Amino acid sequence: MGKEKFKNKILELFGKSPIISYSSISKIVSNGKKEKGYSKRIINYLIKQQKIKRLSKGCYTALNNSSLAVFCFQPAYLGLQDALSFHNLWEQETIPIIISIRNIRTGIRKSLGSNILIKKIDKKYFFGMDYYQEGNYALPYSDIEKTFIDMIYFRQQIDKETIKEIRKKIETKKLKKYLREYPKKFVKRVLKLLN
Repeated sequence: MGKEKFKNKILELFGKSPIISYSSISKIVSNGKKEKGYSKRIINYLIKQQKIKRLSKGCYTALNNSSLAVFCFQPAYLGLQDALSFHNLWEQETIPIIISIRNIRTGIRKSLGSNILIKKIDKKYFFGMDYYQEGNYALPYSDIEKTFIDMIYFRQQIDKETIKEIRKKIETKKLKKYLREYPKKFVKRVLKLLN
């Protein structure tokens, strides 16, 4: 009976939020004064029943969207080619690209059976993102101006066609405001590419 009681309470949490942390699940279970490993057992039980899925270490979801992993590495946003694609500036398929200020291992990881890419950015360059509604939840993406800056900052290739599309949609005033945070040499590179 214990497992079922906790199961329903935990699944209620997933009805309220797209992602749930291990500590939130643990709080529900510890109210029942069970031993420490019991939370893990219940999580494994729910995963086996396919009620929830592991997004990343200590981070779970009931949904099937690997972009939600961005919430496991907060403060973070979705950026680069992923954001270009989101803003309809990039035609190609892309994987979720998470840009975080946390001191975490960067590179490709698996989440919900597919690849995600993690990149680290300096705290002073963490801005220029907004939350965009996707179904019942909102995901943080870099805006067009910050996406363009990040593409150059992370030395990503941008084809002429994409630059042409960016030129049509970019707000020059906002871009210049963002560029105040960067070294002069870098600013020149960004503006040269845009003109």
